[in-house]
Amino acid sequence: MAGNTFGSIFKLTSFGESHGVAIGGIIDGCPAGLSINVDQIQVDLDRRKPGQSHISTQRKESDTVEILSGIFEGKTLGTPIGFMIRNKDQRSKDYSKIKDVYRPSHADFTYQEKYGIRDYRGGGRSSARETACRVVAGSIAKQILKTKGIEVTAFVLQIGSIKTGKTYQELNLSLVEENIVRCPDADIANQMIALVEATKKKGDSLGGIIQCLIKNPIVGIGEPVFDRLNANLAKAMLSINAVKGFELGSGFAGSEQLGSEHNDAFKMIDGIPVTETNNSGGIQGGISNGQDIYFNVAFKPVATIFKEQDTINKDGEEVKMKAEGRHDPCVVPRAVPIVEAMTAIVMLDALLLKQTNRLV
Repeated sequence: MAGNTFGSIFKLTSFGESHGVAIGGIIDGCPAGLSINVDQIQVDLDRRKPGQSHISTQRKESDTVEILSGIFEGKTLGTPIGFMIRNKDQRSKDYSKIKDVYRPSHADFTYQEKYGIRDYRGGGRSSARETACRVVAGSIAKQILKTKGIEVTAFVLQIGSIKTGKTYQELNLSLVEENIVRCPDADIANQMIALVEATKKKGDSLGGIIQCLIKNPIVGIGEPVFDRLNANLAKAMLSINAVKGFELGSGFAGSEQLGSEHNDAFKMIDGIPVTETNNSGGIQGGISNGQDIYFNVAFKPVATIFKEQDTINKDGEEVKMKAEGRHDPCVVPRAVPIVEAMTAIVMLDALLLKQTNRLV
């Protein structure tokens, strides 16, 4: 099965299914001699794991990572980093009634058509459970980037129709973890929580938007033409389950502006080139310009809902189905560490590639 590896130098290959024995991965291309705090990896996994609040799925997984290779006495060896996360709270019987049914907006039909076989338990390989592997690799990447002064922070900007009207400059991003929806605007967060609770009671689901910020990016990260930094960030985000949109900087709103309004004029401050505005989102020509990199990631409503829906089964018969089991009414808060992880993987990979560009 192709498509399980991400990255050019810093590479992650993940494995496992939602209800299998375990999920895990191999990280290759990680430089040697770097200090890695395994406890911090677990902190990031805990931010993603199920059952962390009353508005998330009640599947209980400790998501304890086991480092199998590549890290010794707290430092990277330069060899492949192997890791595993055991699945402990599978309830495969929840899916036995729909094993022959194609759930609306899931990958059931497409996986069956592509491979001629699929693991119907929790979506198998297509399940968002796989993203825990990305969080492990991303946590390692974040720790390495931090030694270069580069910091990655994501937060919930919008759930359903409720959105904070503040920019990331106006928000205190140290408050992201202060509420269960991971929105650093307290009043808006309370409204989001109430909306998710009300929607959950109706058996329905919600989508939303996560904004991600990269502070202190080094100038010159990104590889033209096909490996532009923004292109790789977009691919990384769109590889996450339920993501339907990506916009950098001014995004779609920029299409309504004149060039004279949108252009980011340069000026010098203390001998350093900076831009007066940042409509480019910190990336020009696919290469970082040293300004903050920021982008939005749009998530669709969760496909699994507790309402009766029309669909078909594997024999092509039209049937009705109603989901059972444990599912998130809104995945957006749990996706924050996933967005951070994929961003960090892209940034570290691009940073390592940058070091191959010039000998002097």
